[in-house]
Amino acid sequence: MSAAWGYANPVRVTFGEDAASAIREKVAGRSYCLLTYNDHPYFDEMVEAISRAAGAPAVVVRDVEPNPSFIGLSTACRSYGAAPTAPEVIVAFGGGSVIDTAKVLAAAGSDFGRVQAFLEGRAGAETLSATPIIAVPTTAGTGSEVTSWATVWDTEARKKYSLNRPNLYPEHAILDPKASLAAPRGLTMSTGLDALSHALESIWNVNANPVSANHAVFAATEILDALPKLLDRLDDVALRVRVAQASLFAGLSFSNTKTALAHSLSYYLTLNHGTVHGIACSFSLPAVMRSVIGRNAACDATLQRIFGHDLHVGADKLEAFLKALGVATRATDYGVTQNDWLAAIEDALKGERGLNFIGSRDAVLAAAA
Repeated sequence: MSAAWGYANPVRVTFGEDAASAIREKVAGRSYCLLTYNDHPYFDEMVEAISRAAGAPAVVVRDVEPNPSFIGLSTACRSYGAAPTAPEVIVAFGGGSVIDTAKVLAAAGSDFGRVQAFLEGRAGAETLSATPIIAVPTTAGTGSEVTSWATVWDTEARKKYSLNRPNLYPEHAILDPKASLAAPRGLTMSTGLDALSHALESIWNVNANPVSANHAVFAATEILDALPKLLDRLDDVALRVRVAQASLFAGLSFSNTKTALAHSLSYYLTLNHGTVHGIACSFSLPAVMRSVIGRNAACDATLQRIFGHDLHVGADKLEAFLKALGVATRATDYGVTQNDWLAAIEDALKGERGLNFIGSRDAVLAAAA
């Protein structure tokens, strides 16, 4: 952690119950696009509730994929373009895939080709727009409601991109813990583990700073304690509150640092083996943690605030935590050969997120053996 540091996050946050009412207040009479999922009766009900509360949307877009791809985003942009006039604001009601899709719509408008050309280096940022976004997460884990980037997948080329523009921070984030009550156990677990990964990845990070560290300690400590309890009591609103707040704080942490090696590794598993993102980015956390112990005094001190003085014991506890949730912690358990995994580590260390990692190649490879 550098002695010179900075921290900034421009997103205004409203935390509490009754998201529909808060949406009405933040839309403030503007014409809006309502973007949400199309796979559960709950979202049908919320489209109606939000429309009653905030007025009829200019357009409703429900073309959202779990991992937003070039193909799916092209469809979503065309649906967005069906509005009689361009919306003045986008209301993104859903998980990380909805909020990431909203950022693409904000930047592309009706023509996804603008964003694709930018991502592929064929056009500059001046070709992109920046429609304001009101983000209302319905899962506790994404953090996308307080970041300026979106993950975009070219599934045909097996490539992952990050659309990253300072003007894509949402204008406002509305967090209603009751909005996550419809999330089943598997989704609650995977998104909670994604938030844990965000927190820990912001610590073993070249961009870590005292503010991001404080956010990360709160987030990780809360998730380690509250998530297993919530998975046994999915209708417990108090536990939903704790995990939602932890997810938000993890988002505030990695909004300034970005993620690191565990996320860089996750892209290989998701693209090549279809592993759900929250599992793909969290199963390797114990190995990554072991590889970084003793590497950086500030990192060690921050991790000790979460795991106690003996970080080797802490890494064992982290592994036991994951295994107790049914998450295997070796890549070979996900259909990856050991040789392919070592090659994936080499590639991940060279990626944008891998370069944020403070650890060494040799230590990571040793921990993965």
